Amino acid sequence: SYISFQTLFTKTSPNEVSSTFLKFQDYRAILSKRLASQNPYSKDVNGPIPIGDGYYKGYTRYAQDVLIPAFLAAYTGKDPNSIALVKNDNASVSSNPFSGIKPLPNWRVSYNGLTRIPGMEKIFSNFTVSHAYNSTLSMNSFNSALLYQDPLRVSYPGFIDTLTGNFVPYFLVPNISISESFAPFIDLDMMFTNQLGARFEYKKSRQLALSLVDFQLSEARSTEFTFGGRWRKRGFPLPFKVPFTKKDTKKLENDITFLLDFSLRDDITSNSRLDQVTVLPTAGQKVITIAPSIDYVLNNRVKIILYFEQRRTEPKISTSAPITNTKGGVKINISLAQ
Repeated sequence: SYISFQTLFTKTSPNEVSSTFLKFQDYRAILSKRLASQNPYSKDVNGPIPIGDGYYKGYTRYAQDVLIPAFLAAYTGKDPNSIALVKNDNASVSSNPFSGIKPLPNWRVSYNGLTRIPGMEKIFSNFTVSHAYNSTLSMNSFNSALLYQDPLRVSYPGFIDTLTGNFVPYFLVPNISISESFAPFIDLDMMFTNQLGARFEYKKSRQLALSLVDFQLSEARSTEFTFGGRWRKRGFPLPFKVPFTKKDTKKLENDITFLLDFSLRDDITSNSRLDQVTVLPTAGQKVITIAPSIDYVLNNRVKIILYFEQRRTEPKISTSAPITNTKGGVKINISLAQ
């Protein structure tokens, strides 16, 4: 479990490199100097050995030990000078090189005591406020590096791969990802004393996947608004007689419930590559849904539902076409339970 919402609400465009991603790129030079200052194999009598462009020996812009803390610092709003580094002190099999990354609590809060406030009970029969946050930081796998060397036993990598110019770390991590969501950020569910109900819900989520193989970051963002209304009425007058009944049913004796739900969801997925000025949108859509319905319970066994639902999808990339799905009809639920 993790906490990374510090950059969740920053403005982004699927066609532009985000400010957070630019920070990620800039933080690499800071992390390179930090690591070189600690690694004896990257220093001489004058200190860390520079290799140009602000980077130091064994810790180039694509070094794994540089990328992981730079990514976490940028996307969690932390200082790159104090973010935890990946450890290379692995004296035993049970050693944890990622122990500096601490698990952080997530939460869910729900409050329904507003109706206990004097005067509120005359307006609302129920009022519930909910808020929740969930985030996970994960590495799908990591393997021991066969070329790792530490000849001086100082718990730092000492062998530089001639192909990449980077120190070979103790563990090779192919990717790192963050998945987080406010589900919901705010949810207001209220029922008035006149049997009128309303609901508002706002959700926001993000999935980040950084590949340490091809140095791409895939970012998927989603924002959703939901509005709902309902009204329950007993003895509602009808302009027609209910079929299959003998008595006059133009005025209903049981409760009839009118419901209306409307939601707007905006999704976008884009790929950013390190040290490139372009962003590639790979997926995205705007989904608009409207769903009114009428529920009526004829008796304790039969329930009639008149419903309509329309879902419209507007893609954000040219390879997809707009889609509209519409359905409606009448449902009759019959309970056979004793």
